[in-house]
Amino acid sequence: MSAAADPRSARTSVDEPPDLGLLFHRLNNQLGIILANAELLEAKVTDEVTRARASQVVASVLDAMSTAREIRSRTRPV
Repeated sequence: MSAAADPRSARTSVDEPPDLGLLFHRLNNQLGIILANAELLEAKVTDEVTRARASQVVASVLDAMSTAREIRSRTRPV
């Protein structure tokens, strides 16, 4: 595989190492899948206990996404 075809060689910003950018991209994709499924559960469940648990997962995933953005912003050189 050539360097141009290797997604790990793609830079997300001029100063961010390519592997780190790829890891943040993968993390956000995985968190997005978890978030979508938790929101579906939250909307479809009928009992309050399960809905509350799904709501907690939604809130935690949103917090994790925010934390990932903050880490990414702090790892970029100034």
